[in-house]
Amino acid sequence: MAKSLLDHAYDFINQSKGQVSFKNLWAYICKAADLSEEEASKKLAGFYTNLMLDGRFVTLGENQWDLRERHTFDKVHIDMKDVYSDVESDVNDDAEEADEDEEKEYNKAFEEPNEENEEEEGSESEEERINEEEER
Repeated sequence: MAKSLLDHAYDFINQSKGQVSFKNLWAYICKAADLSEEEASKKLAGFYTNLMLDGRFVTLGENQWDLRERHTFDKVHIDMKDVYSDVESDVNDDAEEADEDEEKEYNKAFEEPNEENEEEEGSESEEERINEEEER
């Protein structure tokens, strides 16, 4: 039975006795699995995803990979609160403003027109108002 690409990766990193770059890892795997350039380009993204999800491997940053068994949890653990705390506050502010604007626009369709709106809308035909509401 043929080895999986992840098994080839495990063997290569294990033999290397230390961290390896993804570029070197992928070059070895393509050669070991005898992948053509076309096959390699089709499998690259899937392999990278599987590598990230496989518990045997750990990324050390700067696209360097090693076996998880060689590293303590403290060395490879990333506190996600630190990663997302700055980004989320900026993104959430913008998203909340956009949501509020969208909600106001949506609710206009359900509001009963007041006297000011009736005078402005008086020039529009009923059909034009219905079309505008449907577009929203």
